Amino acid sequence: MIAVIFGPPGAGKGTQGDNITRMFGLPRVATGDMLRAEVEKGSALGREVEPIMTAGRLAPDDLVVRVIEERLRQTDAARGVLLDGFPRTVAQAEALDRMLRAGGRAVDLVLVLEVPREVLIERLLRRAEAEGRADDTPETIGRRLEVYGQQTAPVLDWYAQHGARVERVDGVGTIEVVRDRIRDAFATVGGDGRKLAS
Repeated sequence: MIAVIFGPPGAGKGTQGDNITRMFGLPRVATGDMLRAEVEKGSALGREVEPIMTAGRLAPDDLVVRVIEERLRQTDAARGVLLDGFPRTVAQAEALDRMLRAGGRAVDLVLVLEVPREVLIERLLRRAEAEGRADDTPETIGRRLEVYGQQTAPVLDWYAQHGARVERVDGVGTIEVVRDRIRDAFATVGGDGRKLAS
């Protein structure tokens, strides 16, 4: 199964993505985490992407597509993955579609976590303080939410038009409550969660 988790910064994709991995056995492929790790390592890719991330902009499509293509070749991705942070643009969605079709696969579920803007900002500022994340300043948060609205939200329309199941989930509530809503959304495409990863 190929699933994509969507939602603006601060929607809880990381937390709930880990829950999905535990519930359904789908490895979480988070482009943001992968790119931050490259920055920390000081790799060529990290040096390329660091100024882009610091400015709160999206990494170029070709760069992110290269990273994802390499990740999907790994053994643990053979039975399915949960994509987090990709695709973020229609061009990336089209590239992913071509990549998957070449292997006889497709996106089965697009899961959207919906959280009001004021809650997102509050969460991100708390996270910045707790984790010391330099990319979570008030100015950068505002830019990232704007970028999400302009560039990422249209991807949902693209998926709806191309036959993928789009499930919207209320992302406000305790971790457990949101997790249960997500389990219900997954049930719409595969019934029992264990079947999804088989």
